[in-house]
Amino acid sequence: MAGALLLDAVTGEPPNRFHAVAWLGRLISVVERRRPTGDPARETVHGAGMTAAVVATAAVTGVGVERVLARLPYVLRVPLTILALQPAFALRGLVEAGETVRDALADDPDEARAELIALVSRDRGLDEPHIVSAAVESLAENITDSVTSPLLAFALGGLPAAYGYRAVNTLDAMVGYRGEYEYVGKPAARLDDAANYVPARLTGLLLCAVGALEGRGAAAWHWLRRGRRASSSPNKMWTIAPMAGLLGVELEKPGVYRVGPPETEPTPDVIDRAVAVTWRTGALAAASAALVGFLTGRAGLRIRRGRRCGPGGDGRAGAAAPRAQVSA
Repeated sequence: MAGALLLDAVTGEPPNRFHAVAWLGRLISVVERRRPTGDPARETVHGAGMTAAVVATAAVTGVGVERVLARLPYVLRVPLTILALQPAFALRGLVEAGETVRDALADDPDEARAELIALVSRDRGLDEPHIVSAAVESLAENITDSVTSPLLAFALGGLPAAYGYRAVNTLDAMVGYRGEYEYVGKPAARLDDAANYVPARLTGLLLCAVGALEGRGAAAWHWLRRGRRASSSPNKMWTIAPMAGLLGVELEKPGVYRVGPPETEPTPDVIDRAVAVTWRTGALAAASAALVGFLTGRAGLRIRRGRRCGPGGDGRAGAAAPRAQVSA
């Protein structure tokens, strides 16, 4: 897991033609275009079937990749597992999206508003403090989606679980919102809420831990406790609220919620601080996922050694060697 996170930090996401999430997006688009309209019940059933099919396809792909990797020499298995895991999360892509908004604010607020499309669905007629707030909120919320959840899924269930989670999250991003996808996207949205329930709370605690390292742990914890129910979403404020406390600024989605010290509006430099916090929290998330994998006996690759035991092995011809306990 640490290796995959390091690879992502250095190289970023692969091009779309090689990116598993882009392939998932194309699959979802094909199935979504065939949805019925005008009948909420039929739309919901179609959405449930689409969600089941896409998640199952992703998970089965993960099973296939693991089986292929299991047949390779061990020295190849580790780096190739890192490559296979990388598309399941996107820490560098997340922080680059935030930095793009920051850079655009310095030259053209209209461009910054346009760049928010990569981060958040929100009214584009925002003033500068609310543009900054939207960017920081998205960084905080997406630590769960882009880092903690997929790494924890990998620690517990290997590539099938990590790919399955990424399918759920991609479905939610594409169809899991109100409007024309109100019913067809509901199954994906509910499944995404469930999949992120524990990771979001873990991420909130990790943000408090990062805050403690920076001398703002008490403020992060205070706003986590005070603001975690400020939205109807069961998960998002568990990360947005402690981020506001850690940074010492007020974060606001107009007409929906407001958390953090009300006397301090976010300025563009706050995005830089939020990016630094995001990197640190991502690193802690990787360490936490590795610990979970170790404690559950599934640390690291979760791939059996393919070498057969010969003479001098365990005495059983053809018996598989013990499962590798190496962290990716």
